[in-house]
Amino acid sequence: MTRPSATAENSTHPAGGTPPAPAAHAVPRIALVGVHGFGERHLANLARLEEAGAVELVAVADPNPPAEGRLAESVAVFDDLAQLLAADPGVDVVILATPIQTHAPLALAALSAGKDVYVEKPPVASLAQFEEVLTAVEAAGRLVQVGFQSLGSHALPAIRTLVEAGGIGDVLGLSAQGQWVRSKAYFKRSRWAGKRSLDGIDVVDGVATNALAHAVATALHMAGARTIGDVESVDTDLYRAHDTESDDTSILRVRTAAGTTLLCGLTLCAPEQQNPSVTVHGTLGEITLFYTEDEVLISTADGERRETFGRTDLLENLLDARSTGAALLCSLPHTGAFTTVLEAIRTAPAPQQIGPEHITWEGEGDDAHPVVHGIGPLLERAAKAQATFAELGVPWAGKLPPARTMTLDGQEVAEYQDGSRIRAVSSPRPYLHPVRTRSGIVVTDHQPLDHVWHVGVGVALQDVDSINFWGGRTYTRAAGQYIWRPDHGTITATSVEETAAAAGGQEGRLQETLSWNGPDGAPVLAEERTWTWSGVSPSTWQLSLDFALSPAGDKPVSLGSPGSNGRHEGGYGGFFWRLPGCEGARVWTPEGEGESGVHGSVTPWLAWSGKFGTEPLAAGQSDDGTSFGSATLVFVAAAESTDPWFVRVDGYPGVGQSLAWDTPVIAEPGHPVQRSITVFVADGILDTADIEALINRQGNRS
Repeated sequence: MTRPSATAENSTHPAGGTPPAPAAHAVPRIALVGVHGFGERHLANLARLEEAGAVELVAVADPNPPAEGRLAESVAVFDDLAQLLAADPGVDVVILATPIQTHAPLALAALSAGKDVYVEKPPVASLAQFEEVLTAVEAAGRLVQVGFQSLGSHALPAIRTLVEAGGIGDVLGLSAQGQWVRSKAYFKRSRWAGKRSLDGIDVVDGVATNALAHAVATALHMAGARTIGDVESVDTDLYRAHDTESDDTSILRVRTAAGTTLLCGLTLCAPEQQNPSVTVHGTLGEITLFYTEDEVLISTADGERRETFGRTDLLENLLDARSTGAALLCSLPHTGAFTTVLEAIRTAPAPQQIGPEHITWEGEGDDAHPVVHGIGPLLERAAKAQATFAELGVPWAGKLPPARTMTLDGQEVAEYQDGSRIRAVSSPRPYLHPVRTRSGIVVTDHQPLDHVWHVGVGVALQDVDSINFWGGRTYTRAAGQYIWRPDHGTITATSVEETAAAAGGQEGRLQETLSWNGPDGAPVLAEERTWTWSGVSPSTWQLSLDFALSPAGDKPVSLGSPGSNGRHEGGYGGFFWRLPGCEGARVWTPEGEGESGVHGSVTPWLAWSGKFGTEPLAAGQSDDGTSFGSATLVFVAAAESTDPWFVRVDGYPGVGQSLAWDTPVIAEPGHPVQRSITVFVADGILDTADIEALINRQGNRS
């Protein structure tokens, strides 16, 4: 390798002028800026292409030159790109494998010198830089390829063809998952690693913008989002377990201009490294691309099949574009969608630190790496629910304020959620979660992994004149099974009146008028719903629900369930309470016990007891700071009720009162369908005698 002469180093182009584009060489002449880190991979790739006679490496630039003998003697070595361009060694293409914050200024310099550019990801550190470089590209008439190598995968057009042909039905959304392991040493490799900015200059390093940026870029490409205009909105939920500025465990939710939702769940704090992937979720199956392997997994009702594809090298694609006019596989304009996501991360509040109680450090010294507890299932749950960590209520995540709270003696016992953050195919609707005992034990769940459309305590029906207000797939008599249909409705409040519970026993009251709207937004049902709550004892409180469903128009409306559509003992719908997992669950009525003994029965009350929460780190507290322990829920039917209990224990924990067990109920104009239920929420384990005494005592008081 050779050093340029001082004369060559100091030569400049005429001031104020743009140098003409160099004459095309028979073999493209390449300059590599940055020979360490990822630059090592470029050196290996250039050696391969040189051996094939496709390129000639003529110069490199790096303040830390490569080891002696690493380059051919004919390769000129410079300290930086400015020296290289000043020397003008007849370069056609400049490859930039440098720190993130240098990409834009170096690309601008190379374009100004009339060079085509290959820049590593991310191409820039802000949307403003993107616009500046894009303007320079158009003015110079040069090519800029961005190094998202996964976009050269031949799997991408194959997936697009399969989706367009209806191979997995209608697309419900996309998700990207990345679970990597990064140690303390990873963030010590350079000054800019783990930084959001350095010396006042944007860096925007992080799990989504650098380490697992390919997951985001590939997912955007598969979602049809390439340019800035292809992105409608970006929601960020950013966290860190490492002692860094940048995020290492994050959720990004992107909604495209075409209406597609993409959920990216990414972490550098997994227990073990896994191949990252992007999945297209359809009504008839899923397609997952493991992009580092170019492997595709197609899952449908007919089974699974795998196929591995080839990949076009992006530098070779750039050379082809120069010689034949072929389209670039990852041009700068087509990274506009990715840069929009990067900008949302750049301008978001600094990532929130995950508390040490939620992390286990593995390894020693610089090899140590954090593992966020339960991160794998959390990412899967987020992808299925298209929800952020905060929306899922993850203990270490930022808390989203509820629409309202229910309190007793200054203590919060339930939060009222308006359902606006629930994905469309989960039938957004109001609900209560979390609901707590008086000692703070949480006895509800929402958006659990097994059924992400289950949300706390509320009212839901799967068949209202063929509209799904329950969420998820719909059971139809014609299909004889659950199928995805574009039939999901939304329940929204049109008026709310609240009276807080006062000391001394006065009950709290929340009265709502709700509109049940179909997929087209047209009202189908009008509901009057009343929640009341009051204290019973220092360890027990009661929650009552009364609701009345009336047709929104002048015609009758059928209220049905999977059971009324032929699903054996699947008559759920109406009041439903989704419980969290609990140990030692016991469910019983005055006449039976266990799921098989109580499911479908009609009795005055049904009780559920068990131990809720996780094992404590300190007495009475779980690792998320909430109380844990034993609790009992007593569901009391209204007098003369003939609605059967719907109960699940083994598959998932849930209790409901079936409004349409095996036959639809008709809501007539002027004759609403009315239902009531009361639930006692008690600390500790109650027995049948305790329950009977509790019900009788409250009945006598009323």
